[in-house]
Amino acid sequence: MSFLRRQIVTAVLTANAVRPLPGFRPGLASFFPGWITSELAPHLLTLTAADAAVHARRASGGSDVRRSRAGLALAAASAAGLTFLIDQSRRVKDKAEDALVEGIGVDYVEQLDAAPTPAELRTPWRSLVNPFRMRNKDVEVIKNVAYAPETGKRGLLDIYRPADGSASGAPVLLQVHGGGWTIGNKDQQGIPLMQHLAAKGWVCVAINYRLSPRDAFPAHVVDVKRAIAWVKEHVAEYGGDPSYLAITGGSAGGHLSSLAAVTANDPAYQPGFEDADTTVQVAVPHYGVYDFAGSTGLKSAELMRDTFLAPKILQKRWTDSPDDFEAASPVLRVTADAPDFFVLHGAHDTLVSVEQARLFVARLREVSEKSVVYAELPGAQHAFDVFPSIRSAHIVRAIDRYLHWHWNTWRSGQEPSDEMAEQAGTGASTN
Repeated sequence: MSFLRRQIVTAVLTANAVRPLPGFRPGLASFFPGWITSELAPHLLTLTAADAAVHARRASGGSDVRRSRAGLALAAASAAGLTFLIDQSRRVKDKAEDALVEGIGVDYVEQLDAAPTPAELRTPWRSLVNPFRMRNKDVEVIKNVAYAPETGKRGLLDIYRPADGSASGAPVLLQVHGGGWTIGNKDQQGIPLMQHLAAKGWVCVAINYRLSPRDAFPAHVVDVKRAIAWVKEHVAEYGGDPSYLAITGGSAGGHLSSLAAVTANDPAYQPGFEDADTTVQVAVPHYGVYDFAGSTGLKSAELMRDTFLAPKILQKRWTDSPDDFEAASPVLRVTADAPDFFVLHGAHDTLVSVEQARLFVARLREVSEKSVVYAELPGAQHAFDVFPSIRSAHIVRAIDRYLHWHWNTWRSGQEPSDEMAEQAGTGASTN
């Protein structure tokens, strides 16, 4: 491929990342190249600059290569766009911190074991050189523990804990992978967050669950509930505190973690284990689907319902079974008893409209008696946290601060919602 053609491709990728294609169907095509370009912008910028430098040197060095002014101009434009994307990713640090202050009060850092240092808040450039190397010598991974043996490999989980064996009565995080309810595996998502928290003393559990089309919904959330019940019964054997459970996940995992959080102990989703405790203390969903029924009136939600969720996931028509779609919609299941939430969504998400997150958060703030934090991330596509990047590094650290605030207030005997009320009385923001 010629230099000019390479720069045309790079320019198209950059333009799509800066301003993704609008609309439901164009957004599907826009997602993957936009996601990769956004999260790997530093790497692509380096390659573009190197490519342009080599081309200019060869063209001026007496070789038979003719200088491509158009290619160099495109390289310059791409470099400017990629620099913008990098700056946008770095600004996520401030956006996330603003969300925490708005949601739980400016004094939340007083509940942390120690305030974050400037070094801890800096972008970890060295670890981002190879973003696909996600190992941590301080973390032990126990693989393929069966929580639902009857479902085979879909009933397995992995446990991440400190390698030094220091975990004892540790807070627990349950990770639910995404993949459109049809694909995905427990060791493909949430790794940066689990590695980070496990190195700091947490016990993290990543689960598989049954997938469509082989198994129709609600098999997916039933398995999540079964995993919650397993954690409460067995996690102490691995150093975790069964009385404290946070749940997280992205995309389909964001939907399932949210739905599990707002339907604690619902017997309809606990066949055969109706008496098991499936409550969680806090949920941290990423770019989740919150409206299966199209109840929000969003055109994108209705299209997802009719073209994908109905035929592939629930395997029934909306017109025949509207109650099943509504029951599967976290936005319609929020009650005053919903746990604390930290909701994250990318402003440039072309697979799941950010409007779903906004409306879900609005409903939580209207009905729930617990704290609600919402971080809408500028420039972020779907799946922004799958591998280490500038953006995901800052988000992992923000979630770390939030979860440690929550864990510390919870174990001190003061519910986070009570802490919020006290801060409201002193003028702290609790919106």
